[in-house]
Amino acid sequence: MAVELCLSGKGTGEVAEELGINSGLLSRWKREYKRGILGSSTSGSKKVLSAEQAEIARLKKELREAKLERDILKKAVNIFSRSDGRSTGL
Repeated sequence: MAVELCLSGKGTGEVAEELGINSGLLSRWKREYKRGILGSSTSGSKKVLSAEQAEIARLKKELREAKLERDILKKAVNIFSRSDGRSTGL
């Protein structure tokens, strides 16, 4: 539906903003639609789903990295606060 809006004359950025999706993702859907990869068939639905799954995987990886950075910083604060006689209780 989003791709069809783009093809009807609306700009990709405008459609993406209205639907609350990334314009890069919408551009990719448009390319896939034009190549015949994305469509109303069930195989096309799997392509859209796999794009969503890829986004979820990317976000999970980003969250893991953020948690790792947080844990490293907590340990660093704990180490440095011990050296000057104060403890933060982390």
